[in-house]
Amino acid sequence: MPVPSPETVDAVLRHADARLDQSREALFELLSIPSISAQEAHREDCARAAAWVHDRLVALGFRTEIRPTAGHSVVLGHFDGPAGYKGPHVLVYGHYDVQPPDPLDLWTSPPFEPQLVDGPRGKRFVARGAVDDKGQTTMFLEALRAWHEVGGGIPAKLTVLIEGEEEVGSRNLEPFLKANKAELTSDIALISDTNMWDIDTPALTTSLRGMTYVQLTVKAAKRDLHSGLYGGSALNPINVITRVLGDLQDENGRIQLPGFYDKVKSITNARRAQWDSLGFSEAAFLGDIGLSIPVGERGYSALERLWARPTADINGIWGGYTGQGAKTVIAAEASAKITFRLVPGQDPDEVVEQFKQFVADRLPAGATAEFEGGHGSPGVDVNADSPWVRAAQAALAEEYGKPAMLIGCGGSIPVVVSLKNVLGIDTLLMGFGLDDDQIHSPNEKFEQRCFHHGIRSHVRLLAKFAAG
Repeated sequence: MPVPSPETVDAVLRHADARLDQSREALFELLSIPSISAQEAHREDCARAAAWVHDRLVALGFRTEIRPTAGHSVVLGHFDGPAGYKGPHVLVYGHYDVQPPDPLDLWTSPPFEPQLVDGPRGKRFVARGAVDDKGQTTMFLEALRAWHEVGGGIPAKLTVLIEGEEEVGSRNLEPFLKANKAELTSDIALISDTNMWDIDTPALTTSLRGMTYVQLTVKAAKRDLHSGLYGGSALNPINVITRVLGDLQDENGRIQLPGFYDKVKSITNARRAQWDSLGFSEAAFLGDIGLSIPVGERGYSALERLWARPTADINGIWGGYTGQGAKTVIAAEASAKITFRLVPGQDPDEVVEQFKQFVADRLPAGATAEFEGGHGSPGVDVNADSPWVRAAQAALAEEYGKPAMLIGCGGSIPVVVSLKNVLGIDTLLMGFGLDDDQIHSPNEKFEQRCFHHGIRSHVRLLAKFAAG
């Protein structure tokens, strides 16, 4: 098969346009399956979702298997590409599992009964998994279908890996990658599980923060105490843990762990200028969530703080009596959950040890500290000068009529680290979500416009891959 001509690409795009309704119906089939990986009651639903993906790949000519893991299965499909193909072997990753939909009373429609509704920017899909990640996975499958039906066949060599445990930390994915490393050898990975800059401006994500999590428990007396009888003499773990955690940041937003910034590098002037050119409004960003005063590390722009500087946040804290009314108790223990968002260069294990030392330096006599967790993933930088990033930039520019922004992401996608560490490949992060898609929240949605452009953009990208 020769490199697809512009006329062939146009024909595939027209076909994708003509069958947009069928593409939406296919997505709604998948969205109707409550494949909640975190809940054992939905194990069979996860298996149904895996079977749905398997059947779509088989219909497209992939050699496809549902591979078991210690948890939920991986769907793995291979397509050798056309004869004489000289482009990259692309590993396409997605996930069929979703977050629990709770609280159900905040949904405007049942979370697993997908709806096509009107929004301020046109039609949108509302359902759990609409954008994360069933909608974005289906975009790619529908681009393949368009090539399969009218383009003379799929024009690239592909391995498609769709897992069922992303929403519970992909705990069995890295062992799967290691066990099947030879079979998964490829040149580049492609993931659609990120965002655009805005609904009219495409983006490629070239940096991700990592993360590590720790649960701290401070203990003192062997039982809860009456505060009238013991107050003023007995150590209060809640007072201790709040004092310790209150020292996490100084008045300038600098995190006080020993050695925390030793491996943190500043971004380049070129990247800073590119981010400054985006015209990001922190006031509008905060205003959308009811806030007005920015916080964080002083001396850095908003996007640097969100994408390229590490953070420390207390995600939950508890101890003693929290029910209705008063109960005058000095608790025997108090606990808190803390996460650190990390940037490339920082080692999650080192940060955990730094936190333990930070706590030990502040723990008074009579108190003990226990730690749980400590699992994490490092931050990632993607080579923005790779030929495949340039190919994606070209595909998106053709689709949107404007350059794609190279952006960062404050969140973490651990699979990107696993693909690099185990398979030695970089990842092309070309997503079509928006900041207001309410991922993991009630009324998760995906704009039909983004879904449609996502299909078309992947049609174009496959042609770029075929060109080598």
